[in-house]
Amino acid sequence: MELKGERLLAADRATAWAALNDTEMLKGCVPGCESIVATGENQFDIAMTAAVGPVKARFKGKLALVDIDQPNAYTMKFEVSGGPTGFARGDARVTLAEVSPTQTKLTYVANAHVGGKLAQVGSRLIDAAAGATADKFFEAFGAQLAARGGPSAQAGAAPAGPVAPARIGFFSLLLAFLKRLFGRG
Repeated sequence: MELKGERLLAADRATAWAALNDTEMLKGCVPGCESIVATGENQFDIAMTAAVGPVKARFKGKLALVDIDQPNAYTMKFEVSGGPTGFARGDARVTLAEVSPTQTKLTYVANAHVGGKLAQVGSRLIDAAAGATADKFFEAFGAQLAARGGPSAQAGAAPAGPVAPARIGFFSLLLAFLKRLFGRG
């Protein structure tokens, strides 16, 4: 499955990059996220609870950032498992482009393979859950940017296109993607 999308963030590119790489901030913005722990340079263990329809489980996995071009882009590679519930693995390319001194456009293209019981739920249910989760993530992320203060953060995050799994800063994109994929926790 391939997911594409973009969002307009009310922050300059450097601020957006920093916020999206702040693991504590991201943990608070992603529904169901239990932990994000650094295990090495640009490598992390993640844990989250998620559900799609009747399928609900705790997922654990690994995330790595590669091809980093700070503060412009990176590729995130991920693999998560919920035991017999299923798994997801894939990658996401995230790009930040400055629109104005107070706005940054986040663009992403994510490819994922889902297996186990999750694959049996159906793409419509997964897509709907993913869209709702992405909306919640960006609402929380926009509020956190505004709480950090500064003139570029006052407007919050506003949609710039269709809602899809989003992730900027490496954690944000992965976690939002996974939440979009697996639904609310």
